[in-house]
Amino acid sequence: MALEEDVARHYTTGDLLGRIDAALREAGADPAYPGFDALKGVDEFHTGGIEATNALLDQLEITPEMMVVDLGCGLGGTARHLVHRYGAEVRGIDLTPAFVETGRALNERLGLADRITLDLGSVLDLPYDEASADLVTMFHVGMNIADKDRLFAQVARVLRPGGAFALFDVMRGDAEDDMAFPVPWSEAPETSHVEDPDTYRRAAFSAGLSEVLERDRKEFALDYFARVFRHIEAEGLPPVGIHLLMRETAREKIRNYVANVEMGRMAPVEMIFRKGGI
Repeated sequence: MALEEDVARHYTTGDLLGRIDAALREAGADPAYPGFDALKGVDEFHTGGIEATNALLDQLEITPEMMVVDLGCGLGGTARHLVHRYGAEVRGIDLTPAFVETGRALNERLGLADRITLDLGSVLDLPYDEASADLVTMFHVGMNIADKDRLFAQVARVLRPGGAFALFDVMRGDAEDDMAFPVPWSEAPETSHVEDPDTYRRAAFSAGLSEVLERDRKEFALDYFARVFRHIEAEGLPPVGIHLLMRETAREKIRNYVANVEMGRMAPVEMIFRKGGI
């Protein structure tokens, strides 16, 4: 509980909706009716943004009849994308009240409140019925979770037989030296729980899930941030971006992240698991 409280505080940054509204106006969008594209710079809070979201989801078969649970949903960007692109129904859950409240407001503005439910709570104690989800997604959440076994056990509980768990997380690389901090998910090592892929595989196996895909995304991440840095150097920081979620240390966090990846201390990895049965 103490860890979860620390994590929630880390992601709480004051009047988040007000900052997003101001940024939307600066970008020439109407905050009351922003549209999906106007929000993409801020509501896909993980390496590669919407590019990475699509890269993972494109490997799955997602239909309008499916119920999807998005772990660590943040502002609900992935949930909105799942509804907008696939027509699925989505339930998202996150520890941070400001994220959930802001996400609900954005869903209302986009007319998606009837297809998306955002819940305040822990991914280690999911408030969903057993075998109620066809798909569980998770983008850059496991780094804040120490108990990977409980995480996977909860996922396995809510998945229907044959359902999939698709995740994109930052994991330990081959280098053994310490990571540089702060990083986007943590100011210090105490709230960072970056583990190697073996830890995820073992937790999945213990929960009764089988791995069907794994892909190292180190080169994708380095290319993505190189493009981001070139764009910022040429045109400046965009009004709507993930810097709105990271306090005044945003630049340092991103540069430490890239340095950690370059030095092999960590790497973003995709994994897809499936629950047995038909």
